[in-house]
Amino acid sequence: MRLPFPDLLATTNGRLAAFFLLYVTEGIPLGFTATAMATQMRRQGLGPVAIGAFVGSLYLPWAFKWVAGPIVDTFSSDRFGRRRVWILGTQIGMMATLLVAMPLNLATEIGLLTLIILAHNAFSATQDVAIDALAVGVLPEHERGMANGYMFAGASVGQTIGGSGVLFLAEVVPFAATYGFVVGAILLVTLFVVLPLREPPGPPRAPSPAGPMATIGRDLATFVRDAWRAFTGSRSALVGVVVALLPAGAYALSLALQSNLAVELGLSDHQIAVLNVWSTLIFAVSCVAGGWLSDRYGRRRMLALFIFLTVIPTLWLAWTMREAGWIMPIDPTAPGRPQPSDALVWTFWAAVLAFNVFQGLYYGVRSALFMDVTTPAVAATQFTAYMAMANLVISYTAWWQGLSIVRWGYPVTLLIDAIVGLIGLFLLPLMKPVRAAAAPTEAEGPRIVR
Repeated sequence: MRLPFPDLLATTNGRLAAFFLLYVTEGIPLGFTATAMATQMRRQGLGPVAIGAFVGSLYLPWAFKWVAGPIVDTFSSDRFGRRRVWILGTQIGMMATLLVAMPLNLATEIGLLTLIILAHNAFSATQDVAIDALAVGVLPEHERGMANGYMFAGASVGQTIGGSGVLFLAEVVPFAATYGFVVGAILLVTLFVVLPLREPPGPPRAPSPAGPMATIGRDLATFVRDAWRAFTGSRSALVGVVVALLPAGAYALSLALQSNLAVELGLSDHQIAVLNVWSTLIFAVSCVAGGWLSDRYGRRRMLALFIFLTVIPTLWLAWTMREAGWIMPIDPTAPGRPQPSDALVWTFWAAVLAFNVFQGLYYGVRSALFMDVTTPAVAATQFTAYMAMANLVISYTAWWQGLSIVRWGYPVTLLIDAIVGLIGLFLLPLMKPVRAAAAPTEAEGPRIVR
C-alpha cells in the first residue's frame, strides 16, 4: 500500500527529510519512556530501584540489536520493499505496544509495564537496523555525511518531543492521554513518510538451500566469529572491548537518578520539561564542538579531558546534597516531606546543564575513537559490537544506581558513579589507531553503523 504522496527517496532533499523524520520516530519512544514515564513513576511514589530497573531495561534491546540484522536481511519482501516493510511493521508494533501499555498503572503494574515497554523498544531497535540498512542502500556516497547529521538531529528532536513535549502536555491532560500523542506522532511519520516510500529493488538473491533459519544462524555465527577475530587482532581493539564495557565518565545525571531527584526536589512537570529541552540543545551543540576540538587537538587527549570534566558537576552536586542533608530518597507523596533549599535546587539545575555540556563534548569523540581501533576489513561487525557494548553499559548503570540510591543514598551513589567513570581513562593511552590512514576500500564502501 502506497499513498499518493511524493516519494521522498527520489530527491536529495527528500532523502534527508525522510531519514530525519524516521529517526524522529526512534527518539520519541526513548524520550517518552526514559524521561516522561520515569518522571511520572517517581511522582506516583515508585522507588528508585524499580525506576532504575525500568530505565535499564529500555536499553537492553539496543545492546543486542545486532541480532536483528540477519533477520531483517533474510526475511524481507521485494514487492513491498526489503527495508520498508520492516520499518512499517516495527512502527506498527511500537504503536500497538504503547496502546497496550496505556491503561496500566505506572506504580502498581510496573512489572507488566516493563515487559511491554521492553517489547516496544525491541521494535524500535529493529526499526533502527532497517532504517540504517535502507540508508546504506539508497544514499549516494556524497550524501551520507549530511544524512547522518540529519539522523542524529532527528533522534534528538524525537527525544525532546517524547520527553519534554509529553511533560508539557501532561500539565493540561491526564498522563494516560499522552500515550495517544506519542502514538499519533509515530503514525504521522508512518502515513506520510513510510507508506509513500518507493524503495528501489535490491540485488537478486539466490535462495538458500539450508532454509531461512539456518541462514540467520550462519550469519549470527559469522558476526560473532568476525567480531572475535577483530577484537583479538590487535592490542588496541582488545583494550577497546574493556573500554566499551566501562562507563565513559559519570552517567548519573543523564539517567533515572536525575528524574528521581528532579521530582523529589519539587520540580513541576513544566520545569522538568524545560530542563530537558535545554539539556538536549546544549548536548547537541556540544557534540559538534567536541568533534571539532578532537580533530584539532587530538582524539584521545580531548576525550580524556571531556570524560574527566563529567565528574565535576557530579561531585559538586554530591557535595551540595551532603551539606544540605539530602541523603536518602524521599517519597514525593509523603505528607510533611522536607523542602529543599533554593541553593540545592539551583545546584541541581546547574549541575545537569554543565554535565550535558561535557557529555556532549565527548559523545561523538568516543565513537570516533572506536572507529580508529576498528579493523577496516570487518568495520561494520566490530564497530556495531562496540556500540552494542556501550548501550549495555547504560543499561547496567541505570540498574545498579537504583539499588545504590536506596542503600547508600544520593551523595555516595554520585561519588561511586564519578569514580567508576574514570577507570577507563587509564586505558585510553593503549587505544592507538589500528591504521592511521585507513579508509574503506571501494569494494567495502562506507557503512552506516551505530
